[in-house]
Amino acid sequence: MKKLLLALSALAAAGSAAAQSSLTVFGVIDAGVSHYSTKSRSWGLAPPQQITHSQTVLSNSGYNSSRLGFRGTEDLGGGLAASFWLEAPVANDSGATGIANFGRRSTVSLSGPFGEVRLGRDYTPSFWNDGVFDPFGVNGVGTNLIAVVNSNLAASRALATGGPLNGGLSAATDSYLRTSNAIGYFLPPGLGGFYGQVQYAFHENVDTGGLPGSPSQRGRYAGGRAGWSNAQADVALGYGESTLTSTFTGGEKIKSLNLGGSYDFGMVKVFGEWSRVRDVRDGAAALAPRLTDRYDGVMAGVNVPVGPGVIRASLARVNFDNGNGLPDSDASVNKLALGYVHHLSKRTALYATVTRIRVHNGHNNPTVMGVTPLVLSLPAVLPQPGYISTGGLEPRSAMGYDFGIRHAF
Repeated sequence: MKKLLLALSALAAAGSAAAQSSLTVFGVIDAGVSHYSTKSRSWGLAPPQQITHSQTVLSNSGYNSSRLGFRGTEDLGGGLAASFWLEAPVANDSGATGIANFGRRSTVSLSGPFGEVRLGRDYTPSFWNDGVFDPFGVNGVGTNLIAVVNSNLAASRALATGGPLNGGLSAATDSYLRTSNAIGYFLPPGLGGFYGQVQYAFHENVDTGGLPGSPSQRGRYAGGRAGWSNAQADVALGYGESTLTSTFTGGEKIKSLNLGGSYDFGMVKVFGEWSRVRDVRDGAAALAPRLTDRYDGVMAGVNVPVGPGVIRASLARVNFDNGNGLPDSDASVNKLALGYVHHLSKRTALYATVTRIRVHNGHNNPTVMGVTPLVLSLPAVLPQPGYISTGGLEPRSAMGYDFGIRHAF
């Protein structure tokens, strides 16, 4: 009898443990047809001529990012819980890549009344406002223009200063969208609507024994975000610093500050964001000047519910202020996006988006103003097939559209 009671107790304990744990498989499959068209001015011909490039593709992630993920939580008792999250990008338009890596997110965390401590690869705090406070988020041709510029800036400067950072150029990461080797802390819920987080990503470089500039801080990220929300309103301030190079005299950092908000009036939900991103470069010598390129962005948008669907629209502008101080060296880009999402069910939706971009003085900064060929490998930017910065082409305008289907599970 004693052995039977012990066996029954063990089974009960095992059942209790199983009931206190959870494992979820989730994902998104999103596919559509996308068309891109770019008009540039050719300075390599006399007189200058207009050159048009276009491309039509079967794309993925026009509305939501295609992905496959696994997440789980274990109740440890006393209000404590341990959890993990593994999320991989999926190229479902070609099937070329599946779970090749968990580059979207790979974290383990401990949470409780004190909040949450999270370790691994995750979104950066300074990115969140770009994604949350725009009707189109960071997917498809309607992608937030501020996010487009920030992605291209992070990718182009990382390549120019020694190669990819913190997980490579997958999804234009490089400590803008996501960062690896990170430890983060999140405030607990129940603080009257206030929320916040801080994050630090280790550079993981070798200390060479105290030599000047050792260890290199390249790859280091530090940032935070704080906000407040209720049933209708949401507002948040984000800041982050990503180190591209470090020398005895300083090096190069990208510093991002943004403020975003939204308000749901019921009949319409309005969005807005202000952003200032600075590329700060210290000279190689002690007396060399500091140069700061600045990118100031503003965005306004709306969501208008219409029956089972929603109309989306946004208008954005980013100004580039060249730090060299030369006359007529600045540039700017404007973007108008309009779209509609029709929900067939809670998990399945049809969508269509059209967008228009206009660039002023694009030859002054063609790489980061959202009109470069890099977009073929970066997410949700209007591609400019054939653009060659050394070939005398100046981007002037671009148009694009998406229409497709999204299914979540």
